[in-house]
Amino acid sequence: MARQRSIFSFFLVLLATFLISCGGPGVAVAPPTYTATQLERIQAYIPEIQAVRDRSQELKTLIQRADWINVRNFIHGPITEARLNLTYVTPNLLPKDQPAARQITRDLFDELVKLDKATSAGNPQPALTSSEAAFADFDKFLNLLPKKEEG
Repeated sequence: MARQRSIFSFFLVLLATFLISCGGPGVAVAPPTYTATQLERIQAYIPEIQAVRDRSQELKTLIQRADWINVRNFIHGPITEARLNLTYVTPNLLPKDQPAARQITRDLFDELVKLDKATSAGNPQPALTSSEAAFADFDKFLNLLPKKEEG
């Protein structure tokens, strides 16, 4: 009888050890959030990015008028500055959003190169297509940014 109790006790200890080892930590890990500094840095660039985004119709009008000098000035001025601001914002985003932000910035650059080539060649249709794609990239990037109440 004593032998059966020791075997039974041994199996109970094994079962208890197994059950305890299967249990994970009881503390839930909070999802990453923005720090006040990150939010401040991001919010500093949003108005500049949004201002360029809001001028999409102006660029479209310049392309339709075939005003290539002003189109190129717009590309190499405000749009390029806004693209630079995107690169300043990206490191302040959450780690999970940074790869998407980098890809959007690369896509925007590719569209700007296409737009510049179409402008140099005086081709309004490819220029319009590239400008629409570029502003769509701005929209995608702006959707990644935290809202003011997050933090």
